[in-house]
Amino acid sequence: MNFKINKIPYNSTISPKKYLKSLEGNRVLIKLKWGIEYRGILVSSDSYLNIRLTNSEEWTKNEYIGFLGEVLIRCNNIKYISEF
Repeated sequence: MNFKINKIPYNSTISPKKYLKSLEGNRVLIKLKWGIEYRGILVSSDSYLNIRLTNSEEWTKNEYIGFLGEVLIRCNNIKYISEF
């Protein structure tokens, strides 16, 4: 797996909304609190930081579970978001 990490200067801060806006249109990995991962293209996020993905796949313990297509992930379930 190749993970692309955004290089943000150590002393700088970035708001979550700006960070998500910068990822729109890119492939992202979203890990949920209980270990399930969703990988897909970030379409949008709302003011509550809910996430909308397209062409998404579900993964558990680095094992492919299946293709989901378009999904909406509620913000309080998310552990972290990373560009993929």
